[in-house]
Amino acid sequence: MARRHGTGVLGMLAAAQREQHRQAEEQRKAAAAAQARYEREQRSAQRAAAQGQREALRAYQQAREADAARRTAELDARVTELRGILAQGLAGPAFRPAELMRAAEPAPFDPGQLGEPVPLPDQSWYHVVPPTELQARDPGIRRQYEERLAHARARFEHDWYAAGAAEQQRLRQLAEYRAQYDAWAAEQRRSAAAQAEPARRLAAELGAGSTAAVAEYFETALAWRGDWPDEVPQDAGALWDPSARLLVVDFRLPDYPVVPALSRYRYVKVDDREAEVARSATERKEVYREVLAQCALRVLAELFRADGDGLLDTVTLNGYVEAPDPATGRTGQRHLLTVTVPRDGFRALALDRVEAVSCLVDGLGGRLSARPEKLVAVPVGRTADPATAAEADPAPAAAPLPAAADGDADGDGDGDEPDLFVMDPLVFEELVAELFRRRGFVTRTTARSGDQGVDVVAEDPDPITGGQIVIQAKRYRGRVDPTAVRDLDATRVHHGANKGILVTTATFGKGSRDWVKGKPLTLVDGAQLVELLHQHGLRGRLGARPAPAPRSLPAEALSPGQNTVLPAADLAELAVSFSSAGADADLTLLLLTADGQVRGDHDFVFYHQPTAAAGAVTLGQKTSSRGVSTETAAIRPAALPAAVHRIAVSVNMDTDSGADCGQLRRARLEVRGAAGAGWAFTPPADPAVSAMLVAEVYRHHAGTPHEVWKLRAVGQGWADGLAGLARAHGVDIA
Repeated sequence: MARRHGTGVLGMLAAAQREQHRQAEEQRKAAAAAQARYEREQRSAQRAAAQGQREALRAYQQAREADAARRTAELDARVTELRGILAQGLAGPAFRPAELMRAAEPAPFDPGQLGEPVPLPDQSWYHVVPPTELQARDPGIRRQYEERLAHARARFEHDWYAAGAAEQQRLRQLAEYRAQYDAWAAEQRRSAAAQAEPARRLAAELGAGSTAAVAEYFETALAWRGDWPDEVPQDAGALWDPSARLLVVDFRLPDYPVVPALSRYRYVKVDDREAEVARSATERKEVYREVLAQCALRVLAELFRADGDGLLDTVTLNGYVEAPDPATGRTGQRHLLTVTVPRDGFRALALDRVEAVSCLVDGLGGRLSARPEKLVAVPVGRTADPATAAEADPAPAAAPLPAAADGDADGDGDGDEPDLFVMDPLVFEELVAELFRRRGFVTRTTARSGDQGVDVVAEDPDPITGGQIVIQAKRYRGRVDPTAVRDLDATRVHHGANKGILVTTATFGKGSRDWVKGKPLTLVDGAQLVELLHQHGLRGRLGARPAPAPRSLPAEALSPGQNTVLPAADLAELAVSFSSAGADADLTLLLLTADGQVRGDHDFVFYHQPTAAAGAVTLGQKTSSRGVSTETAAIRPAALPAAVHRIAVSVNMDTDSGADCGQLRRARLEVRGAAGAGWAFTPPADPAVSAMLVAEVYRHHAGTPHEVWKLRAVGQGWADGLAGLARAHGVDIA
């Protein structure tokens, strides 16, 4: 069974050694911080002394520029360290149990810059050039000379005493630092002496083949090294399957802020301040994906290198971060990568020469989130969680299928069709399997764990053209990332299948469809899936069913600020549609009270949280045709709680890409009622904003017998995008 978070004896011992490394690093940082405080105090004194002194002021400014350059170099070194995670791991030793039994001597005391005395001022710095013999005869010149000489002597004495005070402060800080080091070193020696016996006892259990000991051993191998960046938690859980000689590892990855948001510091002489220069969003995202891939490759390398007895045939690695679920707000695991690697395949890699992301995704057939900075998760199979593993062993029972209702055998959609977007994943996989059974294939769904990227396996019984087909069934919204399509081909090759099919509720871009040309791959998007289901007597729809319009009326055009009363006959359901070309925009809706604020984050409807108020507001699918993207939503005013007075219909650009609303082309919002009436609004292409309140549906004379619902066209926005939109309406974006 899994040993979560290294809770065993070996894990505690490894944690102690890792803590030793970290405390040593903290000691170094404390010394650097003390030195930095001293330098700031020196600069402040230097600034005060430099007032009116041109040379001293120049020296002060040069010191500030040097400090900005030093801090910039620290940022560069941080990024270099992150990009060297894999190289650092390969350069270090392989883990062996004997390493924990060896008492490690604490690193020697290193005072750093605190060990350097404060320099005393030199009298030559304050030299005043005396007047010539002829000049000295002038009483005025002689008096000026004497005044300057007295001033220089006073400055020298001031700086002398200031340097002496700084030296005394340095000695006090050095003594405090040394006392802290001595106490720390004594504790490290004491704990090291206590490690040997528990390590020997657990080594004996490992030799006896204990399943728990094997899992704990490899957890310790990942926790032992102290040369990971501080922001990498090194928190791992392992599950050992001796029958399959398979080790499953869940490894916690660093969060997005591990990549510095700043690229450099710059000293501005004009107003004597230090300016911060932001790192580009593109570079920061690229570095973060590379960091995640390097973490995965290093973990795999350390596991196989620690396997001196050849226990492992295969390793499954799942990388996750701890983050709030956008739909529930509860903190949990968001998996950003997963990969299953056989020993021989991994040993064939030249890890010192690979590009990490390409190696993980293309070389090993792993999955890496296309947008990890936005916590876009990847599907995983078997995990090291004991509860998940226990549930995954037996084959899941077949869930009831949404077959065509009585009188609807032709599947035309007149019955109560289930929404594929919110369907249970197991039911969706079984529905796809049944679809292929009705098309003449022999199918079976895989277990929820250990499926290695395959949801349905189909066999074509034709003796000439038949063979095995691997099918991935994915309930996505929007457009499928091209990475998922490439993953399908890698999965097909891994399983030796004749063909691979990706079935989704979303759409595919031109790049994905071009990539599969000439390959034994088929892409089935949401619209094709619904059509196939109906053709074979199965039911399913994508999102809220649009209310049938008994008549098709031209949409009434609204101008900015204009409002109109919505007829009662149209209020059963309002179908909202936003379409645009150019830069990509996302439709968002907020449920607001009378004071224009949300009641809570659950009133914010967007792509990660597509429904609110028990389905009264629902975000639909985004589609694309001929360069125009269209996203839909459904609003049911009668089903809204009384506390909700208005629905803000907004669009926001991807601020990371730098896009703004000025890049929207042919933008159009259309609202159509249940009885067929329609209203349309063309929002302004405003380059000053990247999120816009396009329109709002609101109660007029709320709570009175004269209450009606109205629609208003707005077209105003926020320069800071979705964050500004959310903040203005009370959504917590912390």
